[in-house]
Amino acid sequence: MANPTSRETLKQYCLRNLGKPVIEVNASDDQLEDRIDEALQYFAQYHYDGIRRTYLKYKLTSADKTRLAAVNPSSETATKNSVSTTWYEDNNFLVVPESVISVINIFPFSDKGNLNLFDVRYQLRLNDLYDFSSTSIINYDIVLRHLDFLDHILVGEKPIRYQQHDNRLYVDMDWANDLSEDEYLIIECYRKLDPATYSDVFNDLWLKRYVTQKFKQQWGANLSKFAGVTMIGGVSLNGMEIMQQAQTELENLEREIRMNWEEPPHLIRG
Repeated sequence: MANPTSRETLKQYCLRNLGKPVIEVNASDDQLEDRIDEALQYFAQYHYDGIRRTYLKYKLTSADKTRLAAVNPSSETATKNSVSTTWYEDNNFLVVPESVISVINIFPFSDKGNLNLFDVRYQLRLNDLYDFSSTSIINYDIVLRHLDFLDHILVGEKPIRYQQHDNRLYVDMDWANDLSEDEYLIIECYRKLDPATYSDVFNDLWLKRYVTQKFKQQWGANLSKFAGVTMIGGVSLNGMEIMQQAQTELENLEREIRMNWEEPPHLIRG
């Protein structure tokens, strides 16, 4: 199948690229499955088609409220040269799905979506923007930017900390008062695409080339154990050369993905 739609069809596609069934590829099925896992992990980490920018919302429960607002931080004691110090860290974290690569932002807790009669933005729209054809919106835009700047200075944003491998989103805020039970916390994040759900991932051109070279590298590594052995008919195994060729191609592909397909740097916390 020229257009792989699953792990198995991708595996067979890459083996055919290496010469199967004309040439026997000396690698076990478990080894090939491991190389596919590595390739998918690298694809999700660096290829912008392997992730998706999305929004996740979490409803704060009463149990969360009790845990996050309680004053019972975890502690750790450090000792050196007979001097002991105890350090504390609040358990102000929420566990996020393992597919989340990074958390960019959380939506602010404010009433900006509810404009009332006494809101300055409502008055601006009522008095200054009654007719877009005869009124410039430049002043309106400048005033809104100024209000947003004041809100940023006087209120500020909630600091967040996230690290991919512990799946904990720390939000440094007053959990007892800033968010109530049954309210939603909304995060903006990057999330890995699940190939089992989005099978078109298996047909990505770069991924097919990368998996093929990973198979070739494994094949060469297996053959290199028998370097110098002459087979029937005088044929010699040259696994080291196969492995080196694959390594060169892998380096080129990894350079290509970092230069052409990687997401541009963001102000990502985590």
